[in-house]
Parts: sequence; structure tokens; C-alpha cells
Amino acid sequence: MSPGSKKLFNIIILGVSFMFIFTAFQTCGNIAQTVITNLNNTDFHGSGYTSMSIIYGVFSASNLISPSVVAIVGPQLSMVVSGIFYSLYIAVFIQPTTWAFYTASVFIGIAAAVLWTAQGNCLTINSDENTIGRNSGVFWALLQSSLFFGNLYIYFAWQGKTHISESDRRTVFIALTVISLVGTVLFFLIRKQEDTKTPGEEDSANEILGDSSSAQNKMTRAVAAFKKSIKLSFTKEILLLSVTTAYTGLELTFFSGVYGTCIGAVNRFGSEEKSLIGLSGIFIGVGEILGGGIFGLLSKSNLFGRNPVVMLGIIVHFIAFYLIFFNMPNDAPIAPMAGTDDVAYMIPSKEVAIFCSFLLGLGDSCFNTQLLSILGFLYSEDSAPAFAIFKFVQSICAAVAYFYSNYFLLQWQLLILVVVGFFGTIAFFTVEWEAAAALAARGSDYSSI
Repeated sequence: MSPGSKKLFNIIILGVSFMFIFTAFQTCGNIAQTVITNLNNTDFHGSGYTSMSIIYGVFSASNLISPSVVAIVGPQLSMVVSGIFYSLYIAVFIQPTTWAFYTASVFIGIAAAVLWTAQGNCLTINSDENTIGRNSGVFWALLQSSLFFGNLYIYFAWQGKTHISESDRRTVFIALTVISLVGTVLFFLIRKQEDTKTPGEEDSANEILGDSSSAQNKMTRAVAAFKKSIKLSFTKEILLLSVTTAYTGLELTFFSGVYGTCIGAVNRFGSEEKSLIGLSGIFIGVGEILGGGIFGLLSKSNLFGRNPVVMLGIIVHFIAFYLIFFNMPNDAPIAPMAGTDDVAYMIPSKEVAIFCSFLLGLGDSCFNTQLLSILGFLYSEDSAPAFAIFKFVQSICAAVAYFYSNYFLLQWQLLILVVVGFFGTIAFFTVEWEAAAALAARGSDYSSI
């Protein structure tokens, strides 16, 4: 197998592994609160929202140390161990206890930081400036397939059920645990890249992959990775991209948590309001897969770089926000258990609601594929720290959004998204223009990125 084919093989395995793990985890997240509601009349007294807050909080803090962990054990083993912790979190629901649920939430927060830092490192190692755009799109499309398969499974498995029995719960979570473990095992298929650097030439990506039995050398690399994270945090490019990353964290919370809650709270959708949540998740996944696939395939023929894709993303999101503002009642995000009978500026339409789900997924793929691409391009030699900063900012903003979503009316949540999205797009454009200028100075073809 040629080096190029081996790298593409690694990217596909990386994407498929994440698809299995997040088919299990995202499905678990989507149904956790429903399952817990059925458990709270027993000895179990956990909260899905509290668990999510713990996960994001620990996730944010753990990004400070995740580059050091990846530097010591390497990206492949880091992803394997992290995948095991994801599986353990899901397995807790087979026979849940409160202490195990919250303990697993802490560990999965740590595992998530290590997993995503190692993923960015692995993506960068197996790409160059000619293939980073394609590989980012391929990975993202495979990853987001998890939204489609997971929601489709629950849509059919629990269709028409108003109460989730113990047997139903165990069957689903045993299946999800097995699916997560399959994705974890697939990480072993990723093939190590040969070190092509000349003796004495330094490359942190290869250092991270290097085999060294010296504990002192590993500790030196760990400290160096931590210092690089701190140093990169204050560079102009990272500060600008942090605005874009902040937007992806806010809109991640909106489409993965708030919007489904809004749909489920609209009483005018009738008896279909709960099943529409699953259908919404499916169409978010369709938008993500379509976007990742298209931008991956077109990256080689894109003559203008990443900016047009990000521009498409913000336009698509603004259209979605506008339609949601007109279609959804203002109190939908904070409606009581009984739902809301209010009407916005039009009679709530199921078709418009599901179309907006598709637009949210498509726009999200525009931003995330291009952020993965530009980080891998700009920081090919410092990929682990760069991706750790990316996930740190994204998870902090997601946690903030989860907090204010409990209190803000829909119009204010949409306004925050519009303002941060606008400035995030401008910030991305600025970094991309500088990247284009740097490529031109090197005499490279800009269309290759």
C-alpha cells in the first residue's frame, strides 16, 4: 500500500471508529433524560442535565493536560483508552446507580478531551496541505453518520411507547455498549506512519508518535506539549479562530439540545411532537453528512479556499434562525412539562421545523470541516496543542450555552447566535486570508488546500 493510500485508509478507519462510538454516545445522550425520568421513582436520583454539565466542565479543564497525555502514550492508545471510558459511561445505564452515573460523567469528561486531542493529531499526521481539506470532510461525514443511525434506531425501537420498561432500557444500552466497543477496537487498525524527517529535524507530530522507553524523555515531551498549548493560546491566529470556535460551541448546544426541546414543547404539533425530536435529529445528521461529504469531495477543486464554505455555513444558519424565530413559540426552550400552546409569527409547521434541522446540520458541517482543515494546515507541527485549544474553547462555550438555555427566551438565544456567528465568520476570513498570503509567499497553489 502506498503512503498516500495508507494515510487515506487511516482517515477512513478514524472516521468509522468515531461513527460507532458516537452512534452509541449521542444516542445515549438523546435518550438519557427520558430514561432517567422513568428511573427517578426508584433508588436512582440522577439528572441528565447535571451529568452533561459535569461532562462539559471536566472536558474543558482536561483540555489543558490532554496534549501532554497524547505526547506520552501516543494518539492511537489515547483513543483506545478514551473509547473504553465512553463504553463504560453507556454501560452504567444497563443497571444505573447514582454514584456510578456521576463518577462516569467525570471520567468521560477527561476521556473526551484526550480523545479529541488525539483525533486532531491523528488527522494532521495523516494529511498534508494538499489533502487536509479532503480528509477533514471525509472524517466529518463519517463521524456525523452517527446522528443518522442513532436517531433512526431509537425512532423505530421506541415508536409509540410512552413508558420505557426495564427490559427496553437494558436491551438498548447493551446494544449501544457493544457498538461503542466495536468503534474502540477499530482504532487498532490505524497504521503508524513512518518518520520521514531527516536526523535532528524536529516535528512534534512525529515526536508524539515516536517510541521511547525513556520516562524522562516522555515527561519532557509532556511538559513541552503543555508549554506549546499555553504559547499557542496567545497567538493572533488562535485568538481569532477562538471566536469562530466559540460560535460552534454555542450552536452545538442549540441544535443538539435546545432545538429538540423546542420541537417537543410545541403542543400544536399534536401527538407527533415527541417523535419529531427523533426525526429532527435524523435530518440534522443528513445535513452534517451531506456537508462533510460535499466539502471533502470538492476541496481539491475549490479555487478560493475555505472562506466560501464558511460563508455558506453562516448564510444557511441565518436562514435557519430566521425561520425558527417565525415558526417556534418564544417560550419553547423553557416551556413546562405540559408544553406551550403559544404561537410565534406563523402557525407552527412540522415541515419548516424539520427543514430547519437540516439547515442547522449543514451549516454546522461548514464551520467544523473548515476549522479542522485550517487548524491542521496552520499547525501541522503543533497539532495536539492546537486541537486541544479548539476543544477547550468549544466546550466552555457549549457549557455556557447549556446554562443560559434554561433561562433565556428563544429570541435572545437566536440573537446571541447571530451576533457571535457574524464576528466568528469575520475572524475566520481574516485568518484564511493570511494563510492564503503565506501560501502565495511560498509559491504554493492556493486551490490545493
